[in-house]
Amino acid sequence: MEIGVINRMINGGDCFAHVSEFGLKVCQLSCWDVSLATEEVAQVVKAKSAEASVRVCAVWAGVPGPAKWNFTEGPITLGLVPPQYRAERIEALKKWADFAVLIGAPAIITHCGFIPENMTDPEYQPVVDAIGEVARYCEEKNIGFWFETGQETPVVLLRTFEKIGTNNLGINIDPANLIMYGKANPIDSLDVIGKFVTNVHVKDGVYPVDGNNLGKEVPAGEGKVNFPEFIKKLKGLGFDGDLIIEREISGDEQKRDIRATVEKLKDWWAAG
Repeated sequence: MEIGVINRMINGGDCFAHVSEFGLKVCQLSCWDVSLATEEVAQVVKAKSAEASVRVCAVWAGVPGPAKWNFTEGPITLGLVPPQYRAERIEALKKWADFAVLIGAPAIITHCGFIPENMTDPEYQPVVDAIGEVARYCEEKNIGFWFETGQETPVVLLRTFEKIGTNNLGINIDPANLIMYGKANPIDSLDVIGKFVTNVHVKDGVYPVDGNNLGKEVPAGEGKVNFPEFIKKLKGLGFDGDLIIEREISGDEQKRDIRATVEKLKDWWAAG
């Protein structure tokens, strides 16, 4: 187990000071600007990550077009679900896959969107086909395609994996998202998708209190995740991957919360 942090790819790839300032040696490299998925930027990333002795455990791959993190516009803007953005986003994810190969990262991660729960929905199969196209491309490149949890219930994720059938699919479980989207109790979700968990976002949150907006994110240990039990159950399933801290605020408060979470994680893992 290693503790890491989400790290935005800025400064043309010279961006690892954000990881080092917390004394950490691993990160998910996150970027929404696919124009940066170039060989030139990859060379900078490789050099600067080596210089900082930071391992990139995955590339968090953002896609073009709008992204609304709510229940009203989210279903028509996020991931590979909206048909008007689907082709462009498939190509963007393939470019991120190529970039991951260039920097030696083992996988890309993204939100696939509000995959239809209803298999008779006419958009269900096209969405699964689109996800499958990306998964197979990644498989050809010998890298993983990992879904960050959020918009889907655990059983929808399980069903999608079964439909696609490649061996490179994994789950970047974000337990806070399962709560904030009202999709599952994170601990119980492991009964359904635990065997696919490859990576963890350490983030906490509370359930929605109205029908239009997600629940709120809070500092790790102050929400509904119950990290001691969550980590204990993950360990019981044999998980020994990276725990990547995500705190979706900025400035000094974010830094304080990340440092505090590092110490909490050490205790939670030791006790699990």
